[in-house]
Amino acid sequence: MAVGRFVFLSRDEMDLVHSQSLECLREIGVHIPSRPILRTLKEAGASVDEAKMVARIPEGMVADALKRAPRSFKMCARDPKNDLTVPVSGPPYASTTGLGVYIRDMDTGEKRPSTRRDIADFIRLADALKGVDFVWTTLTATEVNQASHSLHELWTAMQNTTKHVNGVSILSGEDARAQVELASLVAGGKEELRKRPLFSVICCSIAPLAYETGIVEGMVELSKAGIPVMSMSMSLSGGSAPITMAGTICNANTENLASLVITQTSAPGAPHIYCSSSAPINMRTGSINYMTVEQSLIAASLGQMARRYSLPSLVGDWGVNDTPDPGVPHTFTETMGLCLSTMGNSDLVSGIGGLDAVKGASFDQAVIESALWESVRHFMKQYTVSKETIALDVVRKVGHGNTFITNPHTARNFKSELIFKDQKFAKWEATMSRAMVPEARDIARRLLAEHKVPLIEKDAVSRGDAIIAAFEASARHA
Repeated sequence: MAVGRFVFLSRDEMDLVHSQSLECLREIGVHIPSRPILRTLKEAGASVDEAKMVARIPEGMVADALKRAPRSFKMCARDPKNDLTVPVSGPPYASTTGLGVYIRDMDTGEKRPSTRRDIADFIRLADALKGVDFVWTTLTATEVNQASHSLHELWTAMQNTTKHVNGVSILSGEDARAQVELASLVAGGKEELRKRPLFSVICCSIAPLAYETGIVEGMVELSKAGIPVMSMSMSLSGGSAPITMAGTICNANTENLASLVITQTSAPGAPHIYCSSSAPINMRTGSINYMTVEQSLIAASLGQMARRYSLPSLVGDWGVNDTPDPGVPHTFTETMGLCLSTMGNSDLVSGIGGLDAVKGASFDQAVIESALWESVRHFMKQYTVSKETIALDVVRKVGHGNTFITNPHTARNFKSELIFKDQKFAKWEATMSRAMVPEARDIARRLLAEHKVPLIEKDAVSRGDAIIAAFEASARHA
């Protein structure tokens, strides 16, 4: 199969990034403020500085982790028809955005703090949209106890979609265990959840080369339960990583290898996804600058590194546009970055519906970007190159200076060979009209009114609510 892919690093450059990452892990190491995890790593061969809580990881441990990590697995869903197998050979799978703290209200147009109800509505809309393959929990439940907000978000999402759910936050090992308990209610038990992981979780390192205690311990707990971990590096050029492209790429790669060693040493064979949301900082303001060519090139490079390791990856996104309003400026400034990052070998991409550098989300923008993705993913369409498709026999029959339009070969193959855009998006694209926003809003309202998600059993819902309540009570007394 022929698939359009963007290549930034040569084979020699990939080898150099890998060798420099190994040197960094071996000589500089990573800060891991968790004595149980440090003990596990030390027993496996790492050199541990107990006082500084730094583990220096030899090359052999990295090689062992790469051998143990599964090359392919399913990100499962309540409806098996929505299961996703990674890595992909064609277009990446796309998800909603996460983790905003406000929603753009459809009735007033004003932004306001997001709630569990907003999460439920947004996820239900995403369940209906064809351009959304899996869902991030998207928004923050700002009205609940913030010690348990990740549980509320995961539980709300799982009740409102039959697609795979990705949790965007984790706070501790206890939080991780509670998330597993919630998902087990839907899966039919912990062993069934291990067989069919209905959710995955992003676990961020802190660039450069460090972790928070709660996140790294939560990452291990999830891995032990068979839940796919996305080891997101947020290496920022000139901030938390060297200003150079090569330095940022190497730092993000090193952090991903460190996370892989941690998960595979603690839970050999646990599903693991290579992950990054890295970009340069704005040298004028110090803010993160996601809408840049550099961000897309970093994503493409890290996608190549993930492929080199035979690991599934989430390194592509919508460019995390910093515009606060839905519509033309927001949508079309994203397209180039999306094309570059998705053609750079990412298996998963994120960002549908996000606003204002992921600080918020919009129902209408989700509709627009779902349509955008249905168009853009054709850049990764698979084409067969064979004697049949080259069609010299047809060329012989048509002869010199004639047309192929009436030949039966054209009629047989045009639907599989040519891209047919969604007509609604084609109109928006052609007119560049702000009419797209009210039209998208109307679509969102209709889908929310009409789309029904199969309910989880009431008993399971009440038991899940009880798990969250018990977690909150425990947190109050901690």
